[in-house]
Amino acid sequence: MVIGLTGGIGSGKSTVARLFEIIGCAVFYSDDVAKEIYFDKDVKAKVITLLGAETYISEKQINKKYISSKIFSDTALLHGLNAIIHPAVIEKFEIFKKKHINNLVVKETALLFEAKLEAQVDKIVLVAADDELRIKRVMQRDGLSKEDVIKKIQAQLPQQEKIAKSDFVIYNDEKEFLITQVLNIYNKLTHA
Repeated sequence: MVIGLTGGIGSGKSTVARLFEIIGCAVFYSDDVAKEIYFDKDVKAKVITLLGAETYISEKQINKKYISSKIFSDTALLHGLNAIIHPAVIEKFEIFKKKHINNLVVKETALLFEAKLEAQVDKIVLVAADDELRIKRVMQRDGLSKEDVIKKIQAQLPQQEKIAKSDFVIYNDEKEFLITQVLNIYNKLTHA
């Protein structure tokens, strides 16, 4: 079974993914794989054509601030970049899935709905949190201004729409323990 794990920026999706991994699930970290794919020779050439050479700081580092400034102010560039990166990530995921045929596979991806990847998973788990809490987390984590974080949030599908499309919701509101919610969902998925 393949579980799609998603959540908006600052929701705590990566933390929840690590919890699923700790309890024995095979977790595919789409965002990490996407960052690696930027350095694939063919992908790099396409990205430079789309966004410019400023996209790369070095042979091992992308310019996240530059990329964000381009794609979060121009939806055509955002879609163009997604059209380059997402097919390569999907290809890597298919390989990962074959290696973990006997495990519950969790595909962690921020843009599950935006990239229309719902058909690739059997169930969807959404990590949700209040917008103000998400903004605070991302500002602290990434050193961004409130306005920049809001732009990123607005570039994603609204959280309420994601909740409506999900099979399970984990509330990362710092009130309920995450591990309890993860174990509850894991038990439902493995004993269904």
